[in-house]
Amino acid sequence: MKKINRETHAHVLKSRMLSGHVQGRFLSLISKMIKPNAILEIGTYTGYSAICLAEGLQPSGKLITIDINEELENRVRNYFKESEYNNQIDFRIGDARKIIPTLTEAFDLVFIDADKENYAVYFDLVISKLPSGGVILADNVLWSGKVVQPNPDKDTSAILEFNLKVQNDHRVENLLLPLRDGVMMIRKH
Repeated sequence: MKKINRETHAHVLKSRMLSGHVQGRFLSLISKMIKPNAILEIGTYTGYSAICLAEGLQPSGKLITIDINEELENRVRNYFKESEYNNQIDFRIGDARKIIPTLTEAFDLVFIDADKENYAVYFDLVISKLPSGGVILADNVLWSGKVVQPNPDKDTSAILEFNLKVQNDHRVENLLLPLRDGVMMIRKH
């Protein structure tokens, strides 16, 4: 984890996107509490959060992580190979909006941390793939405090719409945690 953190900050653009230690430990703890057989992560970046989430997988469990940035693929695959979870991580490069409909797994845990304008789309695509009690974690729902500022930009508007959508969805209950940049914890009834 230290290596991914160090190398991401030294060699990758937008290193601020890395989950980091506190959020990573949170993701690990939630995963360990749920003990999932299947996890879906939308937005891999450099793989830090995927490895943290994999820490709670059942021994036969699998984590599918999707990212559109093929430039980071070799770096991320190498990080996964160095981890003890390599055989449990299925890393896919491509558009999550096209990949998710092809997935047949039922996911116990989903982590959404990708392009903000599609958060609501991702939610709609995954909600039917969660059993009752399944959990979705959505990152960046406070969006550096922009969600309470006037005249929101496109990404902020998308986050606001997603937050409202989740709040008004009778199929779920939710809690917005002020952890780092805001994590929405969503549990399907």
